[in-house]
Amino acid sequence: MTALLFDDRNIQWRTLGDYEHLLYSILDIDVENRIVDVIFKFAAHGQIVLHRHKALNKTFVIQGEHRLYHADGTLKEIRPVGSYKVSPPSEEPHREGGGDVDAVVLFSIRGSEGVFYEILDDHLNVTATLGMDDLIALHREATG
Repeated sequence: MTALLFDDRNIQWRTLGDYEHLLYSILDIDVENRIVDVIFKFAAHGQIVLHRHKALNKTFVIQGEHRLYHADGTLKEIRPVGSYKVSPPSEEPHREGGGDVDAVVLFSIRGSEGVFYEILDDHLNVTATLGMDDLIALHREATG
């Protein structure tokens, strides 16, 4: 069977601040049900900023390997293309990245009234948060 790569040329990728190894494209925001569907692209052999998931995340790996790393940068888990995972909110900080090729992963974030993600420094201090209102603002900025 031939391995195929996902053709993402028609996706309008955006950067999130100056965070490295990460691009995103918000597909849909359901404000009433507090659901955000977004595609993230994690750079091959890169690790994104340390963070915690404060909301339920359902993920589907579209391309590559979705790699998760412990806070110290050691490999925790590899999710191959085609993997579907339901991850409840967690206090455990981690990083994410791609394998040998950029990973493209669909996230369906099932939120609450509060924070979806906490961004952390290497000492586990919260440096930023990302919630529904932030994602709505990013989506408005992208769509004009």
